[in-house]
Amino acid sequence: MGRFGWTNSIFLLMLTVCGCSSYTNPRPYGYFRIDLPEHTYVASPAPEPFAFEISAYAQPKHIANSGEGEWLNLHYDILNADIHCSYMPVHGNLRELTDDAMEFVYKHVSQATAIPERVFANENARVYGVLFSLQGNTASPFQFFLTDSTGHFFRAAAYCNCRPNTDSLQPVLQYLEQDITHLIETFEWK
Repeated sequence: MGRFGWTNSIFLLMLTVCGCSSYTNPRPYGYFRIDLPEHTYVASPAPEPFAFEISAYAQPKHIANSGEGEWLNLHYDILNADIHCSYMPVHGNLRELTDDAMEFVYKHVSQATAIPERVFANENARVYGVLFSLQGNTASPFQFFLTDSTGHFFRAAAYCNCRPNTDSLQPVLQYLEQDITHLIETFEWK
């Protein structure tokens, strides 16, 4: 049999057979299935001088009212999320208010993979605004502001009360985006 002999040949055969085992592939993380309710909307009990429709699953909480502004939170128990809203009257400072809103949005630029903007204009209700969808693992996936460009300014930011993970939160984010879009489309000044 030459140099190797029978024992060496058997050893190589066993090594070849035992060395060929099945490969294990890493499995992706699994996430819990999130069953979300149908979208249902009701009139918000929002303070003056604005009104809009909110999800029936959002609990509004009036935070504060100063002579110059209103603060309101919409809490989604089923989503573990909040939409923080603020209203300020415009006194020749529209540019300052919009710059401030844009600064809040672009504070997330280091975590966002993209920040697409969606412009809204309702001429009949004199409501104009921009919705920012912050993509990626950002603390606030949606922010927007609305104004009539002369006397009113409304700003809001959505927050999920958990560690941001776009993969696992995708159904919640889609649900929130539809509710926010509905809020914007039904928004009016009183």
